[in-house]
Amino acid sequence: MNKASPAAFLLALLLFSLPAVPVFPQTMSLDEALTSLSNIGAGDAQFRWDPFFASGTFTVGRHEAAFTSGRAGENGAVLLDRRDVLTLPLPYTERGAIRFPQAFVDQVKTTLARYIEEDRSRFRVAAIIIDPGHGGRDPGAIGNHVIRGAPLRSVEKDIVLDVSLRLHALLAAAFPDKQVLLTRGTDVHITLEDRVNLANTIPMAENEVAIFVSIHANASFNRDARGFEVFYLRPGYRREVIDRNRHADNAEVLSILNSMMEQTLATESIILANNILRRFEEVVGDVKPNRGIKPAEWFVVRNARMPSVLVETGFVTNETDALLMSGEAHLQRLSQALYKGISDFIAFFEQAGGFVAAP
Repeated sequence: MNKASPAAFLLALLLFSLPAVPVFPQTMSLDEALTSLSNIGAGDAQFRWDPFFASGTFTVGRHEAAFTSGRAGENGAVLLDRRDVLTLPLPYTERGAIRFPQAFVDQVKTTLARYIEEDRSRFRVAAIIIDPGHGGRDPGAIGNHVIRGAPLRSVEKDIVLDVSLRLHALLAAAFPDKQVLLTRGTDVHITLEDRVNLANTIPMAENEVAIFVSIHANASFNRDARGFEVFYLRPGYRREVIDRNRHADNAEVLSILNSMMEQTLATESIILANNILRRFEEVVGDVKPNRGIKPAEWFVVRNARMPSVLVETGFVTNETDALLMSGEAHLQRLSQALYKGISDFIAFFEQAGGFVAAP
């Protein structure tokens, strides 16, 4: 048996006595991490960094992963969608740049991809159609008043467009993952048919729905009449709300499916109307009377194949209402009330996972 030479023995002893060199996992740059997360299929990933707290957040669609950075090789908590906490190798700063461990990026990507896949199977409100009534050559209701010696002309088409544009801005900012559409964004004439066709032809996935909110200002021969109210389609009104072409091979059950969907849309419309009315009472009930929710058969409400309501914001023929609706502050309050009521409905619908699947 060969014996090791003294030199080899000393070399081995020296090697064993050297301090261990830490081996850190493979890492990515910020750009590489963003590219990887953008491949999930829900749009480009975004990143926010707070240098004061040394914390960051990745956002993909409506989902996010938040973390506080650590030292190289350190594990820590990563919060996903404010509901799941994972222990992962933490990102860290090296020479002024953030490095992201491969295991961190992979696990975040896997979890967010699962959330997004769950979204695709869960009922959600995908589109909100805001319909400012009248427009162009159709002014709608008009009220002419003289207040403290000054003339005041209150025109429905102008009031509702102003409120609708404000509402659109609020909803678009709050729901970047949803389509927020206006049937008109300027003073143009749009037919009733074109308004509902826009709503009914929005592409939707199987688990998605749209809601339709038509905004108006009221008028009456009784100049004392005033206040806000919300209309929904009378539940007993018969209409076709499903696509016959999708059920050509089930003609015998077509009427049953249609009846089920009618009931669903009626229920959802009443819930939407109640949410909006409750928020109107909360936001402007101190200056306007609440006239309640009422069944009606307005064209846009009965022909929109989705939860739909028509909102009357006040009476242009009433001096007090007209004066209120001529002011910026009140128009903003009206849009805030609508925004809150619609948001309440969306939260209720999506947390419940929808009511009845659209056939």
